[in-house]
Amino acid sequence: MRAAGSRAAGCGRRWAVLLLAFAAPIPGAGAQGDCKRPLYLTFDTGHMEIAPLVAEVLRRQQVRVSFFAANERTKQGDGSLGDHWAPWWRARAAEGHEFASHTWSHVGWRADLGSAQDPAFRVRPSAGPRAGQSLVLSAAEYCAEIARAADRLQALTGRAPLPLFRAPGGKTSPRLLASARACGYTHVGWSPTGFLGDELASEQVSNAALLRRALQSVRSGDILLAHLGIWSRKDPWAPAVLEPLIVGLKQRGFCFRTLREHPDYAALAAPAVR
Repeated sequence: MRAAGSRAAGCGRRWAVLLLAFAAPIPGAGAQGDCKRPLYLTFDTGHMEIAPLVAEVLRRQQVRVSFFAANERTKQGDGSLGDHWAPWWRARAAEGHEFASHTWSHVGWRADLGSAQDPAFRVRPSAGPRAGQSLVLSAAEYCAEIARAADRLQALTGRAPLPLFRAPGGKTSPRLLASARACGYTHVGWSPTGFLGDELASEQVSNAALLRRALQSVRSGDILLAHLGIWSRKDPWAPAVLEPLIVGLKQRGFCFRTLREHPDYAALAAPAVR
């Protein structure tokens, strides 16, 4: 096993090579201020080890994103929405990022139960004391899962989160979406070409391949998906890909906006308080 310093140096060298490969000016690329080719970069929570790096890159590149947060198990601290990470969330709020629920216990939908009039859902949380168990939640209990994460985000950041949520894995049903809308939450997935692949096995798809694919396939208006750390990926995505990707997309005339500015969701959000 290589020392941590060697791994970091290796990531730095790979980043430099990739950044140079995509740093050449692109003719006709618009300025960020008047860009007509928006992208909506979103992050789901994860083990949080790369969260400081992600924040540094976003700050350096002056990019605002939307975070979907659950109280997931982390490599440091008491959960991604625990007290250990509270200063990190407060700092992101001060920088103007947006926040929304990913359900409190990262509750993955498995099946619809009950009836359309009295819906219930079979779910499996991946976080919390009942992680890995098969549970049945009523519509009200599922809404409480969404609201608990949203309430915690507001307590951490001092800002009302967007009335949006993302189901873990993006797995939903029409009945679940209707139940969430009835309690004030609209689901947001991601664009097919916006799947950045950071949760794929690094033995099968390299970071260089993921960067190349994203730069070639992303289209204006896409919602992009990444995570604040994936346990199963051995070669972390963000140190090698995030900044070269942002730079490369900017070079191609794209700009970055939060979901508050997305045409499908802007009307749902209260005015931002900066």
